[in-house]
Amino acid sequence: MVIDDPAVKAEVEAAFARYEAALVGNDVATLEALFHDDPRTIRYGAGENLYGMDAIRAFRRARAPQGLARTLERAVVTTYGPDLAVAMTLFRRESAPGRIGRQSQTWVRFPDGWKVVAAHVSVIDDPE
Repeated sequence: MVIDDPAVKAEVEAAFARYEAALVGNDVATLEALFHDDPRTIRYGAGENLYGMDAIRAFRRARAPQGLARTLERAVVTTYGPDLAVAMTLFRRESAPGRIGRQSQTWVRFPDGWKVVAAHVSVIDDPE
């Protein structure tokens, strides 16, 4: 197995950047398109546990578009072979001083492109 093949890594990094832009811009259509449309797709959020794309879609469509801006830190994308990757990042929001967010995503290559199949977001007190 090739870990971090440069071409595969570049593809996932581009998908990750597209996701981030859609997230802070509240581009719900793009966010939905980047998640695998399947009842087995899971997103654990900072305040919600979402099982299946229908629940994820409902959450995204109901979410307020304010306060989404954030700064990423220590983002790491690691690919495993040609079709699997994980993306991990820390994030900060000006509206939450003293707190740091953590985000993890599992990405899989499908015939129609890279999709998130599992995601987890949590926020903790900043240890620094």
